[in-house]
Amino acid sequence: MQQLPIPCPGHLIPDATDRFDAAYRAAEGQRAVFVGIEREGEWWTVKADALTGGPGHVVDDAVNVAMRAAIVRLVREREASSDAFAGPVYFMLHGVPSEGRARELAAAFHAALYGDLGPLRRAVPGADADQDSDAAG
Repeated sequence: MQQLPIPCPGHLIPDATDRFDAAYRAAEGQRAVFVGIEREGEWWTVKADALTGGPGHVVDDAVNVAMRAAIVRLVREREASSDAFAGPVYFMLHGVPSEGRARELAAAFHAALYGDLGPLRRAVPGADADQDSDAAG
């Protein structure tokens, strides 16, 4: 498996349906953040894991907070099911309604786990506001 560019455009996000283990091992071997999508019936799952980046890959606290806020917003807006997993190094969304949206979110997660929150802010607008209101409340 070829290493993904950073940021990774959605169309290059691997479809790991029935190939998750191989895709995960490939990312691990490259010491790269794992990201992939999987089809589950009519829905899609997004997975991202920073552990495969190796011991030198650190996910900043601000990234964790932003990703958690985005995932909470996606669940609230029913763009993902409530069994989402929000970090601190592994992130997963089930029940994403389309392959295109799954790819967009996976690309945004990938960029965020490399420190670029721009794609996440564009993919999940308003999550920053949710985060700010939660901190104020």
